[in-house]
Amino acid sequence: MSGHFRLWLENGIAELIFDHPPVNAFNSSQWLEIADTLKQLGQDDAVRVIIIAARGKGFCAGVDIKELARDKSRITAVNRGNYDTFKAIHLNPKPVIAALHGFVLGGGIGISGAADIIIASECTTFGVPEIDRGAMGGGAHLQRMFPVQKVRYMYFTGHMINAHEAYRLGAVERVVKRAELMREARAIATSIAAKSPAMVALAKQSLTGVEDGNLEEKYLREQGYTLKAYELQDSREARDAFVEKRDPDFNDD
Repeated sequence: MSGHFRLWLENGIAELIFDHPPVNAFNSSQWLEIADTLKQLGQDDAVRVIIIAARGKGFCAGVDIKELARDKSRITAVNRGNYDTFKAIHLNPKPVIAALHGFVLGGGIGISGAADIIIASECTTFGVPEIDRGAMGGGAHLQRMFPVQKVRYMYFTGHMINAHEAYRLGAVERVVKRAELMREARAIATSIAAKSPAMVALAKQSLTGVEDGNLEEKYLREQGYTLKAYELQDSREARDAFVEKRDPDFNDD
């Protein structure tokens, strides 16, 4: 049990449930704790499948922007926490199911894009508002879910897409009512948990090995552009405006 997520294990199915009001946005140390927990679950012989879900208004709003607004040097630690979390999902020896509802933003996109299977409630919306927060990030994992032109549209505009559009584009396995979300995720997890653990582990390793490119290397390169963005005055202005709940002013005069 943690202060920002809850953990259950039953019948080979581990459930990591975010519970960090108001929007499940995590600071650097919290991201690192999530990553460490996922790594431990991957090495636990009692675990056959992992479900990541959330309580509250939405799945995950990503990083704690207020932490970065107070000290922009924390971006390195935040990047590390995000990188470790997404890697712990993508390269986890156990299949990972993301059960999504409400907003899926920033780091929530990274988690979803790294997962093996996505289930979404009808209320789910996906977005990468980084361009309005003075950062980069999410593109590598978003491209694992959606076609490249859709990714660029979302990235440049900051606009959201809903669960039905995500299903149409092939990222989401199924769209269900909010009340049925965990039941559906557990049904899929139960089906996987009944298989040979050795065969499932080999299957995941094989499927990850034949993917185009290296997701972790792509994301690491992308994080370098976030560091570049943080050197821009516009980045600072975007973060300050978000924290102060006002429109940003990018006028150099």
